[in-house]
Amino acid sequence: MTRAFADPAAFSDALRHLPGADEAAAMAARARQAVLTKPLGSLGRLEDVAVQLAGWQGRECPQLGHVRTVIFAGNHGVAARGVSAYPAEVTAQMVANFEAGGAAINALAAANGMELVVVPLDLDRPTRDFTHAPAMDPEECLAALNAGAAAVEGDLDLLTIGEMGIANSTAAAALCAASLGGAVSGWTGPGTGLDGAGVAAKIAVIEQALAHHALGDDATPFEILCALGGREIAAMAGAVVAARRRRVPVVVDGFISCAALAPLLRAAPDIAAHCIAGHVSAEPGHAALLQALGLQPLLALGMRLGEGSGAALAVGIIRSAVAVHNGMATFAEAGIATAS
Repeated sequence: MTRAFADPAAFSDALRHLPGADEAAAMAARARQAVLTKPLGSLGRLEDVAVQLAGWQGRECPQLGHVRTVIFAGNHGVAARGVSAYPAEVTAQMVANFEAGGAAINALAAANGMELVVVPLDLDRPTRDFTHAPAMDPEECLAALNAGAAAVEGDLDLLTIGEMGIANSTAAAALCAASLGGAVSGWTGPGTGLDGAGVAAKIAVIEQALAHHALGDDATPFEILCALGGREIAAMAGAVVAARRRRVPVVVDGFISCAALAPLLRAAPDIAAHCIAGHVSAEPGHAALLQALGLQPLLALGMRLGEGSGAALAVGIIRSAVAVHNGMATFAEAGIATAS
């Protein structure tokens, strides 16, 4: 199979040459919204979502025939530092639950008409403890990026991404602090349910990692992912970039899936232009991360499960946005007078 990113330079080049939306299709969709049987703007974000999808799909009336949710799973060496309330073996156990159909994402994917794909990434080989070594060497990171890109293949109308990986909220907070700055405490939350002392210990671990790697302003997205990321996080980054190259819109989930994009902002400030934020999670750093990405969440339900659950739930709203955009009559078709 041909790899989307042959080497780190190819990944960097992809970030520098991201395609934009089809502005003509977006304008046509906006014009359609103006003549549907409703006051302009009265459906709020539903109108914006329909126009955004139209622009990226390149058609006035977007379609959601093939919607895929991909859950990437990886294990983290830093889990040995006690940064999660759950042991590392839970990652593989939850992957088995996904494959057996017993998780929340299975139910949500079925409820919202989505194909579910689960991609476990070397679960028997955790990343290194990043407090004293890079989490991944360049070839490992590149393999994860390409695994993410491979999941975007096929005729997709919409992609949603999610993850499973014990200790990955620690990696996510480290990526945000390294990429966006600010106090580590502002990016670090309870994850799977740590108490106050546990969060304080988690902060100390992340601070140790940042001091060890000393990533400066000149560090590339690839270097940051290698130093502090995880296989599932790098895979989500690869999936988002591959989707952008194919102009497939993406729904991102919670703090961890969004953190996969934080390093990419250094090279591609508009990396999230083709993305929709499914929700804002209860993890403290997520709202600030969404702001940095320029994304406004569709939902705020206090969720913090991960596994793509918030993104999958938002697909129901996105389907409704497409339904009203495509299915409503225009004023002319309905014989209704327009506003004077």
